[in-house]
Amino acid sequence: MSEAKELLEFIAHSPSMFHSVETIRGMLDQAGFTFLPEAAHWAVKPGGDYYTVRNHSSIIAFRVGDELTDYHFQMCASHSDSPTYKIKSVPELNGPGEYLRLDVEAYGGMIDNTWFDRPLTVAGRVLVREGDGVRARLLYIDRDLLLIPNVAIHFNREVNNGYKYNRQVDLCPLFSAGELKKGAFDAMIAGELGVRAEDILGRDLFLVNRERGTVWGYAGEFISSPKLDDLECAYVSLKAFLAAKNSRTVNVYCCFDNEEVGSNTKQGAMSTFLQDVLHRINHSLGKTPEDYYQAVAGSFLVSCDNAHAVHPNHAEKTDAVNCTWMNKGVVVKEAANQKYTTDAFSRAVFTNLCREAGVPVQAFANRSDSAGGSTLGNLSNTQVSVHAVDIGLPQLAMHSSYETAGVKDIGYAIEALTKFYQTTLQIEGAERARFA
Repeated sequence: MSEAKELLEFIAHSPSMFHSVETIRGMLDQAGFTFLPEAAHWAVKPGGDYYTVRNHSSIIAFRVGDELTDYHFQMCASHSDSPTYKIKSVPELNGPGEYLRLDVEAYGGMIDNTWFDRPLTVAGRVLVREGDGVRARLLYIDRDLLLIPNVAIHFNREVNNGYKYNRQVDLCPLFSAGELKKGAFDAMIAGELGVRAEDILGRDLFLVNRERGTVWGYAGEFISSPKLDDLECAYVSLKAFLAAKNSRTVNVYCCFDNEEVGSNTKQGAMSTFLQDVLHRINHSLGKTPEDYYQAVAGSFLVSCDNAHAVHPNHAEKTDAVNCTWMNKGVVVKEAANQKYTTDAFSRAVFTNLCREAGVPVQAFANRSDSAGGSTLGNLSNTQVSVHAVDIGLPQLAMHSSYETAGVKDIGYAIEALTKFYQTTLQIEGAERARFA
């Protein structure tokens, strides 16, 4: 229960991908990690704890063993972003009448109708002219600011019969009914940051569901919150990373941006970010290129992104036997089309770790007549090819603005991933793995 409540605080402090990384940085700083800017010289030493950031929205942290007798990388990867709506560069829509609305576009594949009739605000980053240059400033307006109103059923009799929303028409948030005029949005942003409106040169701002997360149910079984996909995995893998010690390897924590829109950005899982960091670790430790290739061959990645639990009203949507339940343990995801990286070898390695940790494991595969999504592992493997397993925690209403998962699974995941980071994997091709 304490971990569930801490997760909710973590999410509350992470209203955008930029804030997610800032929250993670705060936890790393508190644990004594050293920040290594990408543009600076890196002096990495055995026994050191470090992190670096790209685009203020992706972060990689690593702990270097003080012995490094089994030099390789043991990595977890999650993502910092969630489906929402991005505010366009020209933000305001005038009318009808004196209404002032915001012009937004979809970021990721959200469930549109879950965004109606609930308090919203904005968060992200703003680029401001400062002196002879520009500077990024984080913004989160901590108040109920916007709302996307439904059309009354009297005007839309088909709304309960599968109505299709038009995002250009139906999903525009209401900002004012006449008290605010054109230009008020930038004036508001400027006022919140204490700058002049004309000095705002760029914005990456997103809508935020203001509903606070909660633990609920008579038995306290459930946790519901915005952004469980994938801040739940970002949190549990970070807690495990910070708790674990391994003197023989390099443990790595990754939280990438832009998974919800394909990861094909300079800061996404498909970028060179992870590869660049691993190369720089290798070089700074005085290792050779040959050492790097040998280390990668013996490395392992746990791709952490939530999984679909069986729906209580629609069990038919999931496979009859390769299906998962909340509060029943960590999920290993597998797909023949390789949208998940799991294969027999990586499943066996991770399942054995979970058994040693006393953590139950569940299996997920999509129905054979239904296409599933992809995640981080197969994309990051295009740059750093390692043995990898895709895991997650079971949840309901994935990509809703308010999602639900099981309280027990938070603890299960922390225990399993702590065991992963603490155990030295000795991998020999795809034939054998030993656990030291």
